[in-house]
Amino acid sequence: MTIKVNSQLKPAAEMIHSLFLVNQSGDIFLEKHWKSVISRTVCDYFFEAKEKAVQPENVPPVLQTPHHYLITIYRDKLFFLSVVQTEISPLFVIEFLHRVADTFQDYFGECSESIIKDNVVTVYELLEEMLDNGFPLATESNVLKEMIRPPTILRSVVNTLTGSSNVGDTLPTGQLSNIPWRRAGVKYTNNEAYFDVIEEIDAIVDKSGTTVFAEIQGVIEASVKLTGMPDLTLSFMNPRLLDDMSFHPCVRFKRWEAERVLSFIPPDGNFTLMTYHVTSQNLVALPVYVKQNISFFETGSCGRLDITIGPKQTMGKTVEGLMVTVYMPKSVLSVNLTASQGNYTYDLTSKLLVWDIGKLNPQKLPNLRGGLTMQSGAPRPEENPALDINLKIQQLAISGVKVSRLDMYGEKYKPFKGVKYLTKAGKFQVRT
Repeated sequence: MTIKVNSQLKPAAEMIHSLFLVNQSGDIFLEKHWKSVISRTVCDYFFEAKEKAVQPENVPPVLQTPHHYLITIYRDKLFFLSVVQTEISPLFVIEFLHRVADTFQDYFGECSESIIKDNVVTVYELLEEMLDNGFPLATESNVLKEMIRPPTILRSVVNTLTGSSNVGDTLPTGQLSNIPWRRAGVKYTNNEAYFDVIEEIDAIVDKSGTTVFAEIQGVIEASVKLTGMPDLTLSFMNPRLLDDMSFHPCVRFKRWEAERVLSFIPPDGNFTLMTYHVTSQNLVALPVYVKQNISFFETGSCGRLDITIGPKQTMGKTVEGLMVTVYMPKSVLSVNLTASQGNYTYDLTSKLLVWDIGKLNPQKLPNLRGGLTMQSGAPRPEENPALDINLKIQQLAISGVKVSRLDMYGEKYKPFKGVKYLTKAGKFQVRT
């Protein structure tokens, strides 16, 4: 018998060849190769793109080099840079890199350079299990925790004295069932299920205050600690607002299509239940307004800045963590400003002005005004700088998305349950 193989088909195992972790300073502090070792010089193409980007988030996620593709995400002030040798869906790789960052967050409490260095052995064990010969294998947190036990101080001491590792000796129970995201035999004294509805506003506002572009990126984060094998349903008051949804594999998609109800057997612990968009077609309401005037005089080496910010659509909730960031032109040498609330800093090297307001007081609107000193003889800037807004509002889902009820089936106990809402600014920019 002769078997013909299509030589044009490339094996899926060639997905990711290498992974580099890079800090904000551009230092590679960890690397992992699943096949042959690729030289660190391949990252030079990434460093060039990083130098051109105004902010780390603006580095292109996909870069093409003569022999490789570099696919990158930026999480928690770290770059996760993967090297791919063949053409593959970039979103597939990006999703895997986010899974790696989420796993580090779940295992170590945070995903930072110092924490990763302190747990480097566990990090390499996780990467070895998450990717097999360059292709994703075990990416669910519950499965990984049965294979590789999370580090503790006591376990670290025992491993040092005995020479053992955190790798388990038995196959995870989730791998043997049709519910691989949940381990068997889960027991809790206090049974609880909490959900956080977090929405980020991406918006561009022109100098007259008119919204040019606005949309909301939403995510529902879950923390479920329930005994046994609970079956949950989550209903919304207005599911028609949701668009472009992406669900955790536990969600029964056919029931969502038919009834617009989330029905699922949840993983144990923390996980992302779903993500969604709310576009400008649904009239996204911005929570704050900005009045600004940035001018550079035709003659002389000076300019003027005046910024006032106030609440707009906050539903009576308090705006917290309010911050305004301005990337000044290179010709601005110094600033002499007065802030009616909060404080400001100006970095001469990066030309970055940061006004940290804190909590917004509706009765006394914060204002920042004063003069700008320019380089002598420098030409007047052709474009005024844009303002980036950062904020958060507790207990507010600005899109109007609301959870109406949460029901549990399959178990007889009554769990504690709750839903919290949070609105944040994503890429919120005011063009001047």
